[in-house]
Amino acid sequence: MRIHFLGTGTSQGVPVIGCHCVVCTSEDKKDNRLRSSVLVQTKEATFVIDTGPDFRYQMLRSHTERLDAVLFTHSHKDHIAGLDDIRAFNYFQQKPMDVYATLETQQALKREYHYIFENGGYPGVPQIRLNTIDGDTPFEVNGVTVIPIRLLHYQMEVLGFRINDFTYITDANYISPKEIEKVKGSKVLVLNALRHQQHISHFTLEQAVQLAKKTGVPETYFTHISHQLGLHESVEKELPPGIHLAYDGLVLNL
Repeated sequence: MRIHFLGTGTSQGVPVIGCHCVVCTSEDKKDNRLRSSVLVQTKEATFVIDTGPDFRYQMLRSHTERLDAVLFTHSHKDHIAGLDDIRAFNYFQQKPMDVYATLETQQALKREYHYIFENGGYPGVPQIRLNTIDGDTPFEVNGVTVIPIRLLHYQMEVLGFRINDFTYITDANYISPKEIEKVKGSKVLVLNALRHQQHISHFTLEQAVQLAKKTGVPETYFTHISHQLGLHESVEKELPPGIHLAYDGLVLNL
């Protein structure tokens, strides 16, 4: 299995528009972060987790020419805003895109992309086949088993996903002991770590470190990173063994 980090930034990305802080003006490419998303490639399937506002550029930058499915963690704009650009895959693959989401997220997609679901067959709009995730039951994407993980993003329930030995969690600030058990045994964990200061709906760096240790997963990579966290090189040096900052373009082979 191959994991490609398409984006590792928070909702505003890094650099932030109009910001002149040391991170936003850094010349280190690892300090430039598009909105968070990963591309998962196995022998059976290629799919993305979330399609944020940078989705089109992420597909071009990663040279992705085939996509079997999209999995959504939740309905916030920085995770769904690029869905329209699946049209190119519809055209070249000549079939609808399988989209996996909870009913709540599906409702948001139908509001945001009403023209997809209400167009009456107008040519050129994205073609989507919705698949419902209930949050408790594993499902398959082209034969690849995906285990949903229930999380809280303040008061909003969101999902993480475990695919074989890989677990992806973003936009969360709470995971129950029951759901942590789903993570244990993974070889790689991706976890959101927004900044040092407390936040209402995201893990801080320290909270993310403690959670990573609690899971016992040998390798953890932090994502959904804000410019407030600090320079990539500086923060990376302070992290415990086995814990790293992810960056755009990072590729892991499991």
